[in-house]
Amino acid sequence: MIDNRARRWLARLAFVAAVAATVLVLAVAGLRGSLALLLIGAIGSAVTLAAAWVFLTHRRLLRWAAGLVVVLTPVVVAVLFARAQLIWVVLVFGLLWAGAMTAGRRALAVEPDGPAVRHTPAPHRPFLIMNPRSGGGKVGRFRLDERARELGAEVFLLDGPAVDVAEVARQAVRDGADLLGVAGGDGTQALVAGVAAEHGIPFLVISAGTRNHFALDLGLDRENPAACLDALTDGEEVRIDLGRIGDRTFVNNASFGAYATVVQSPEYRDAKIGTALDLLPSALNGASPLELTVDGITVSGPQAVLISNNAYRTDSGQRAAMDRGELGVLAVTVRGALDAAGLIGWRGRARSLTVRTAHEAIVDAEPAEVPVGVDGEALMLATPVRCEIRPGALRVRLPRRRPGVPVPPPHLDWTRLRRLAFASRR
Repeated sequence: MIDNRARRWLARLAFVAAVAATVLVLAVAGLRGSLALLLIGAIGSAVTLAAAWVFLTHRRLLRWAAGLVVVLTPVVVAVLFARAQLIWVVLVFGLLWAGAMTAGRRALAVEPDGPAVRHTPAPHRPFLIMNPRSGGGKVGRFRLDERARELGAEVFLLDGPAVDVAEVARQAVRDGADLLGVAGGDGTQALVAGVAAEHGIPFLVISAGTRNHFALDLGLDRENPAACLDALTDGEEVRIDLGRIGDRTFVNNASFGAYATVVQSPEYRDAKIGTALDLLPSALNGASPLELTVDGITVSGPQAVLISNNAYRTDSGQRAAMDRGELGVLAVTVRGALDAAGLIGWRGRARSLTVRTAHEAIVDAEPAEVPVGVDGEALMLATPVRCEIRPGALRVRLPRRRPGVPVPPPHLDWTRLRRLAFASRR
């Protein structure tokens, strides 16, 4: 990590670059009478955002007309700037502003405190559940079952008819297993993690799913799932939180509203983009039946609600930690193009976005059941749906050598940056 002196100079550099970018635009606008073109650039951005909202919320001819506007508007603006010989201004402004953002974030970056690591003996009877179909066949491609057996683990392959994964895990514990692990998607990870937490034994995550969000936030190697098996012989433990929705555990998140409606569709797994585009207009335009209550505050009619095991950052989609003992709560309520533009442009400060942390959140609706996506699995749950956090509920065994959790870039807080840049040395 960089020292305080270097931080101060990076903060000053951020201000110098930001001021230079602003002065450049004002000077060119004043000297060349280009203020109209600058206004056209701003209007073009607004039109593009509005057209994008129309594209998502309508079908047929209007959707494709809006899509054409999204594509053509930046082209028209670029042509106008080129004819006025101002492309260089846009490029220099972009470079200066990118430099300001990079220097400012670097100045504010801090090394996150990870969960406390415990060195514990290797398990004697590890039991691993593997899904050969998960992640496009990673179990077979990386020979995960063979390697696990060579390391002394018992392996259960999820092949054939539907299997009650949680019951398989419970039976393994009754038979003497002292570690449970999963090579599969996050939904299967969550089911077995709940059993491991219930019995107080360690849990092993093997990154053999498609996206491996849980593995990413644990700092595991997502490119080589076989490296996760090193934890069986050369590992260490951390304690993390688990989310609870009704009587079900989740390791990542539970989603309500637009996304949950999309993943309920039988066609979603085979044609994700097409299905989403077909279903989003109804989900975003229709009156939302949802009502979110958190910390005594109620939000009515959000189109989408995401409740996560610890909070996601709205700018990077990562979790800074998984042991803070809190749910992340995010609700989106968009009523038109103006709200959509604010949502995109203000990154969490928009009136359409509710961002909170809490120990409990309740989602209610008039229907007796609502669609919910729990760690990517489509479910129908009875209302009201109660979500809560279980602090430190899960013991996770990790390989001692692992990539580590990516450090998300900090929010660019100009007030903090100013204090850092112009603070007197002590």
